[in-house]
Parts: sequence; structure tokens; C-alpha cells
Amino acid sequence: MMESHRSSCLLTFVLALSTVSHCHQNATKPPNIIFILADDYGFHDVGYHGSAIKTPWLDKLAAEGVKLENYYVQPICTPTRSQLMSGRYQIHTGLEHWIIWDVQPNCLPLEDVTVADKLKELGYATHAVGKWHLGFYKKDCWPTRRGFDTFFGYYTGSEDYFTHSRGCGMPGFNCSGFKSGLDFRDQELPMHNYTGSYSTHVFAQRAQQILENHNPKEPFFLYLPFQAVHSPLQVPEKYIEPYKHIADKHRRIYSGMVACMDEAIGNITQTATQLGLWDNTVLIFSTDNGGQIHKGGNNWPLRGWKTSLWEGGIHGVGFVHSPLIPKSLQGTSSKEMIHVSDWFPTLVAGVAGGHLEGLKLDGFNVWQTISQGKASPRKEILHNIDPIPYPRLDQHGDFYPDPYFSYHSNLPSSFNTTIRAAIRVGDWKLLTGDPGNSSWIPPPDSGIIPIHPVEQKGKHVWLFNIQEDPNEYHDLSEARPDKVKELVGRLQYYYNSLVPPFYPPGDPRANPALHGDIWTNWE
Repeated sequence: MMESHRSSCLLTFVLALSTVSHCHQNATKPPNIIFILADDYGFHDVGYHGSAIKTPWLDKLAAEGVKLENYYVQPICTPTRSQLMSGRYQIHTGLEHWIIWDVQPNCLPLEDVTVADKLKELGYATHAVGKWHLGFYKKDCWPTRRGFDTFFGYYTGSEDYFTHSRGCGMPGFNCSGFKSGLDFRDQELPMHNYTGSYSTHVFAQRAQQILENHNPKEPFFLYLPFQAVHSPLQVPEKYIEPYKHIADKHRRIYSGMVACMDEAIGNITQTATQLGLWDNTVLIFSTDNGGQIHKGGNNWPLRGWKTSLWEGGIHGVGFVHSPLIPKSLQGTSSKEMIHVSDWFPTLVAGVAGGHLEGLKLDGFNVWQTISQGKASPRKEILHNIDPIPYPRLDQHGDFYPDPYFSYHSNLPSSFNTTIRAAIRVGDWKLLTGDPGNSSWIPPPDSGIIPIHPVEQKGKHVWLFNIQEDPNEYHDLSEARPDKVKELVGRLQYYYNSLVPPFYPPGDPRANPALHGDIWTNWE
């Protein structure tokens, strides 16, 4: 039965990729998939976007693949990961507000099938190495219970790169009495013996081990969400040496972290090549959100940064590299609209040859857009609708004391433009409510003066033509009320299907002191 199923999958796969038949004539299985997700990696911080940070491996892989230059993610960690794993907008999973904090009894809804679940059904070996950040308060939320054969990494949103521990971190929650706890797992077992080992190195080494031990007769899905380059700013000194000339300390360390991650990606691709796996592998690289300006990242020339709905928070760095892509498309850039929620159907149906029947997805299969240069089936992107007021950051990147970190269930009966939201329809983008910091911040060593717009009191609608004005300089909301009305209508359409945000208060039972100084489940 399994052989019949695999044969069917292979037939579908070959038909879907008939334009690259020379690469597949000898293929005996669907392609391997390596999905690399960088954390808090800024739009400006890759070499091919003009960065002074050296990223030779990322530049090479992108230059030989298809650069995705109209590609969007979410402005913060959990929402991007939830949409990647589920193929669903966060308004349909209840995760539209902020992130899942370490003390929150919350996770990606258990009824949502993950991309790993579907690929596993298709005969893939499934591995996750790195950051999970989709909830862990009960074991059913753990990656090893959500479709992954193996997991090596951590459950929370950030931690020390060397000790692999973290303290309590939810703003508005009383963390007194909480101890720092270890958050590092091999499968489901806490690991203490990696203390002192830098996470980027450890994750790359585990990825290489997975490749070396893989049964070449079956395809694999290697999901590699690096801790890098999220704060805290930490990296072995040798990676900082080439950037000693950078006066800004945060930018200097961050540059070293990027260089270390680039090296790790190079090591992984070299291993795959040496093992003879590369010719039948699709590699996808993506960031999870815009760079955090206060922690060394940069999104120049885009407006805004991590947590904001401006382009700097959501316009992702992304590319696809594979020998399976026709040579005529290798080394090109795609301007077709693609969103992080599209990876689920693209990997399952487009790459692996599976089916999507019975799934409620917001993503589109864009494999033909990437591998054949066809127009994207996606014509609009809901960036988000968040009915709960959003926290603000102070000049140091820390949260203001904020009364909003509590559970709200009384939502307006219909959408109004004071609600934080953003949508892209064709070339047009509408932002409403409080989209977050709207500054243009150049790299700190560039000599360019940052621009900090004066916020207009009472203003809560902005309209831009992103094709003509990708850096969001010219607000057209007053000049084009017709477009505002049209896009507000689309927001109302999505609002009608919105699942109320599930943002529960922190739970003192999460305290690592109650669990042997380990972050783990408490239900």
C-alpha cells in the first residue's frame, strides 16, 4: 500500500515538474527539502541587498537560485512560524496578537495539521533543528508530537547562545520567584551537556549529522530555524574580528553573528553535496521578520522594523536554490507575490507531489511561480488584523509598562480603522490603527541621517502603492479614498472570519524552579 502511495506521489511530482525533466529522469523519489529560517534577520543584512556584512554563501546560493523580491513574512516570531507550519493566516488560528510567551498556556492549535504531518504522510523523514516557539505548555504541543520524527533545539523564543537557558520574559507578568531554566532538547529529553557550545555551531553540526545518517532511499524534510541572529547579541570573538571597525557595538556583534550563520549554511550545503544529496534537494531560505534595530539588525531602505507592519517589519529576505530549477531561471529574481503561508501547499503539493484535499489553507502553491516563472496565484496578502492594542517599545527596544497584556475577548462587531491591521491587494497596501514605529533607519556606519516622522495625532489610515513606492514615503490615503474604501472592504471580509485572539495570562506553574530548573510542560 505504501509503495502504491509513493508511486502515485512520484507520478504527480514528475508531471508537476515536467519542465525540468533532465534533472528528474533518474530521480527515484521526490526531492529532499531543506528549509532554513533565520531569526530577526534584517532586509539590508544580506550581501546581495547591499550590506557591508559578508555573506558569501547566502549570496552564492541566492545568485544561483531564484531570489524572491516580493516575499512577505510576519512582523514577529510566532506568527511567521505558525503560518509556515499550518499554511493558515494567524487570524484563523487565534495567534494574531504578539507571540507565545514562555509562561503562556498556548500553542499552535492542535487541530491544525502541520507541513511536517503532511510530508511525513508522503514518506518523508522529518527533522527540526533549532527554535520551535509554537508552544510547549503540554506535550501534545511539542514538535515531536506535531509531525517531526526528530527535534533538536529549544522551545521558547530566545535564550543564551552558550548556556541555552533563559529567565521569565513575559511583559506584564510577575516573574518574581522565577528562576532561569534550561531550554535545550534532544528529542524530548533535556540536554545539559551543550553548555558552552554556541548554538549556531551546534545546530549546523546536528543538521550535518542528520544528512550523514539519512537513508538515501527516502526523501527528507530538514527544517532548520536558527537561533541566529536574534538577541542576545553573542558570538565567538573570531567572527567579530573582521567588523572591529564598526563603531556601533550592537551592529558589530550582530555582523559577526550573521557571518557565523552564513558559514554554518555553507557547511551544511557542502555536506549535502559531498553525500550526493544536493542534486535532488530544494533549499529555501527565509527570515521570520524584519531586523530589530535596537539589537543590531537593519532593514534599510525600508520603513520600520521588527514588530511593525511597515515594509521593514514584513518584507522578507527569501530565495530558493535547487539544481531542479531550470537553468533558464537559475540566477533570476522573482517579483511575484509570495507569502510565508504559501510554503505549506508549495512544499506538500508543488515539491513533494502530495494533495491538499480537506485542508483549510490560506496559502497558495507557488511552485510553478518559482520553478517555471509563471504568475503567482496569490493576488493579495492579509498581513494581519489584531483587535488587541499593541505594545510599544522605548528608545532602548524595551517594552513600555503596558496595560494591554491581558486577555481580551470582547471584540468589535465589525472592522474599523482604529484596529491595527494591514493588507496588500495588488500593488496597493493599506495600514490601519497603530502599525508600529514608522522610522527609516540606515545602517549605523553609513553616514545617512535616520528619518523619524512626526506622528499625527488621530491618524490611523495610510495607503501606499508599493510597486511605485516600496519604501512607503508617499501616503495616498487622502488622494485615493476609493482605494481606501476598497481595501477596507477586504479587511472587513477577513474580519468576518477572524478567530478571537487567544492570548491567555501567564501561568506561575511554568516556573522552571518547579521542574528541576528546566522549561517544560506544566499541564
